[in-house]
Amino acid sequence: MEFAYESDIGHIRTKNEDYVGLFQNKVGIKFAVVADGLGGHKGGDVASEMAVSHLGYRFETTSFDEPDKGKEWLTLEVSKENQMILERAQQYEDLNGMGTTLVCAMFFGDEYLLANIGDSRGYLYRKGELTQLTEDHSFVNELVKRGQISSEEAKHHPQKNIITRTLGVSDKANLDEKILELENDDILLLCSDGLTNMVEDEKIAEVLRKQVNLQEKCRLLIRFANEAGGNDNITLLIAQSNNETEVKKE
Repeated sequence: MEFAYESDIGHIRTKNEDYVGLFQNKVGIKFAVVADGLGGHKGGDVASEMAVSHLGYRFETTSFDEPDKGKEWLTLEVSKENQMILERAQQYEDLNGMGTTLVCAMFFGDEYLLANIGDSRGYLYRKGELTQLTEDHSFVNELVKRGQISSEEAKHHPQKNIITRTLGVSDKANLDEKILELENDDILLLCSDGLTNMVEDEKIAEVLRKQVNLQEKCRLLIRFANEAGGNDNITLLIAQSNNETEVKKE
């Protein structure tokens, strides 16, 4: 596997509430995580950093090497982290109401575990086609599912930022988790909505198709998001299945 990641504050926000990390456990399994602190809420940056750094630290102490074990571990640890965020928010008035989305992936040879909560997304680019693998946990997506608005209308809906599931904020943190097959040359993109709200899927696919290294693809996607307005923090992690040397951006 080859990896690269990047985070940018964008043009509008005064601080970066996104957080990203790449971790490895004792038997070499990789764990990639992107979190987007709830914009407009107190302590969004604290919640996203807590989620990524705590989950990553605890993952590094594990030694499992099977997707089912990874799924069990992640379900339990996300529940624990949710309680930790809630407790921290209760301790400090300036953090009251903080929360974060989460999208993450663990890589087990020819399989990977993908999980999300909120509207940070996971995409698969395979043989020229870009497919969204995750489902947004948002009010607007519920309207789309009910047939009340179209996908195109959802992009500009005034309530598009209302999230129905998050890490923190409530006692329940229900992840969507799935185990998927990984083929050679597959590209997995994990990202915050600062990318997908600004850059169309066709443009994302165009960048992923380019014959440049993964770090350059990260930079290009962030550049296009900023050129489109940069209305939010922009964070992404790209993983590609191949035999090349791993690349990591701090």
